[in-house]
Amino acid sequence: MQQTDDMEVPLIHDSNSNTHTCLPQERDGFHQQKDSEGSMESPNLEFEYGDTDSFTAELSELYSYTEEPEFSLNRDYFEEDFKNHVKGRRWMELSVEEQRAYVMRLLDALEVTDRDKRLKVARAILYLAQGVFDECDTETDVLYWSRHNVFLLYDMGIFTALLELLSMEIDNNQACSSAVRKPAISLADSTELRVLLSIMYLMVETIRVEMESDSPERKAAREAFKMELGSPLYNGEPFALLLFTMVTKFCSMNAPHFPMKKVLLLLWKTILFTLGGFEELQEMKVRMRDHLNLPPLPEDSIKVVRNMRAASPPASAMELIEQQQQQKRGRRSRRPLVKQDSLDTYNERDPFKNDDARDEEDDPEDVDSGIEGEVDPLDRDVIIQPPPPPPPLRPPTERMSFPKGLPWAPKVREKDIEHFLETSRNKFIGFTLGNDIDTLVGLPRPIHESVKTLKLHKYVSIAEVQIKREDELQQCPMTMGEEEVEETPTEILYLGMLPSLSQYVIALLKLLLAAAPTSKAKTDSINILADVLPEEMPITVLQSMKLGIDVNRHKEIIVKAISALLLLLLKHFKLNHIYQFEYVAQHLVFANCIPLILKFFNQNIMSYISAKNSICALDFPHCAVHEMPELTAESLEAGDSNQFCWRNLFSCINLLRILNKITKWKHSRTMMLVVFKSAPILKRALKVKQAMMQLYVLKLLKIQTKYLGRQWRKSNMKTMSAIYQKVRHRLNDDWAYGNDIDARPWDFQAEECALRESIEKFNTRRYDKNQNSEFAPVDNCLQSVLGQRVDLPEDFHYSYEMWLEREVFSQPIQWEGLLQAQ
Repeated sequence: MQQTDDMEVPLIHDSNSNTHTCLPQERDGFHQQKDSEGSMESPNLEFEYGDTDSFTAELSELYSYTEEPEFSLNRDYFEEDFKNHVKGRRWMELSVEEQRAYVMRLLDALEVTDRDKRLKVARAILYLAQGVFDECDTETDVLYWSRHNVFLLYDMGIFTALLELLSMEIDNNQACSSAVRKPAISLADSTELRVLLSIMYLMVETIRVEMESDSPERKAAREAFKMELGSPLYNGEPFALLLFTMVTKFCSMNAPHFPMKKVLLLLWKTILFTLGGFEELQEMKVRMRDHLNLPPLPEDSIKVVRNMRAASPPASAMELIEQQQQQKRGRRSRRPLVKQDSLDTYNERDPFKNDDARDEEDDPEDVDSGIEGEVDPLDRDVIIQPPPPPPPLRPPTERMSFPKGLPWAPKVREKDIEHFLETSRNKFIGFTLGNDIDTLVGLPRPIHESVKTLKLHKYVSIAEVQIKREDELQQCPMTMGEEEVEETPTEILYLGMLPSLSQYVIALLKLLLAAAPTSKAKTDSINILADVLPEEMPITVLQSMKLGIDVNRHKEIIVKAISALLLLLLKHFKLNHIYQFEYVAQHLVFANCIPLILKFFNQNIMSYISAKNSICALDFPHCAVHEMPELTAESLEAGDSNQFCWRNLFSCINLLRILNKITKWKHSRTMMLVVFKSAPILKRALKVKQAMMQLYVLKLLKIQTKYLGRQWRKSNMKTMSAIYQKVRHRLNDDWAYGNDIDARPWDFQAEECALRESIEKFNTRRYDKNQNSEFAPVDNCLQSVLGQRVDLPEDFHYSYEMWLEREVFSQPIQWEGLLQAQ
């Protein structure tokens, strides 16, 4: 597959942004491996999707490799201060009361006016949060003492003090203006911010993660901290909004020195902590359905997805016969008879067929240039070797790729039942009954059975109930009364984000675009490398390689944080109220999120998922405990031994889920997928043998199948079969044939405008303080209105006569003119 950058995403951006800093020997993490997706058998990936990676992996991603010298700096400042106050002893030897007393002394020292002294104290606190690693022998000890110290720091009120310092740094206009004027921003420009954000991240992430060994006091502290972060306790708004403000300030080029990676990681973990992860969302969904008296969910979606296997359909009998016939004719086979391990990796067309004779409906982009088993064009002049004998067919037991039965229970919407009955009544009786789904008089017996089956699988979503309730509130505002809105953390966050929601969304997408592997360095793109570039650029080739790995890793972590953050926001807002979700989703669509995600996937996705942009020896806490080995080119290239990069696969699945969420049931957005020619891009993503990723790719292909034409469906039968096997069935969804009513020409603009109008009505009714002014009682009796006492200001009495003289008596009234005007 060729690396293309022809799909430009015109996001809103400013023209006065900093230029991209060029790196010597900068490596592109997506050309590290040979582009040979098709030449090798892609393995099954043993990947378990979750809220986050392992705890140590999440800690290590907080720090760039260029920050490594600062670990010893933190230790030195701590030990210098500690020896002056606690002589001859180590931190681990102190009792808890002595440790509390020392932390209290550090807290007092944070309030000094001298900026350098404050920074030294903050570094000492950071060393405590990092687990006093100089006194530890193993990584386990570091993690134990880090957890102990973090709970101690929280108990002593360190987080609130850090928040005040962070607010001061954000509002530090001097630092912002000097950073704007600098031609190249480096690690040194964000030192104070990085130290403060690192401590806060360690506190949020450590307290967020529950452990079985936690005491009741720690569990109580965790709940208290969670409530504090989610409540509007900090300047009247949740903590997450302060971080969102940092993101928008950075993207508007007013503060280019902000360490964006740390801000995004802290923002993601704060949202995850305060609102809850995927399993908490599932529990909340179950509770809400119970509260609304809806039937329980047919299955636990998390468990179903985890039990799925990656698709590996066997070759069909027709393909085997065709393969043998081609070998007999002595022609080189386009589809050699090997185990098929990915969906549609073999193109169904004849490679030697004239391109001009193709069906017009057949998209030329659909021909993958890196599909498995395809002959390299450069090798076609080589003498054809005799074909190898076909391997024996696998036994039937080995061929069973899927368990018996389909993984999902089928669903039907009430709207679908209404449509089915309307069509049936028109056909058999000649008239309709509107939205009636109970009256079956005059319909034949098979229709009765069909309706019974449809009703058996009818699924009413929480969103449908919320939309119906909102319509009632809009139509009858007086009789329905005011809605009681529960003050959940999600509701508080939405209320805070509402005035500047579009700015937040655009800022996040700008950062995602800047960090995407397919984006090229442009003069007007924002510089997201402020917190990774050292003050002195590398001199040797080895240093350049290390920095190249660090930069690629830095971008990957930013993509991971933004994708997880956006997905969490969409899921929580959808559960809280469907129109909150639709508001965020519409802003994403208007900011070109759909082509941006497709642009992200328009790369060698196997290379991205298996990228080795990590140096294990430099990861925290390993680098703090063990002696640092001498780095060589071989050790830099080696990376870890995993067959895939967890964060990159996690990011890909998150982005696919976001794309699914904003396009589901939206025909206008589905057509955007078709217009941007997403089918070949998504098909290439199916080569990743991971069940969850394949599922979300197949969902995206399913919703646009009816628009792709008959020839596409005929050429991609393995994909159609996989959709049938892995994606949930909507019983009367005619997705595979394209003769559904939804496939007719659609007024897409009207659809989005109607949705926008509904969202605006919802936001006005629920959040506009002056919403009920038109329903307030009005006194229209002249006598009582004139008889009311009006309190006038004190100075009115002094200037009243002058005002009368100037404005009334000295101005002649043209009565005739007034009459003529009437």
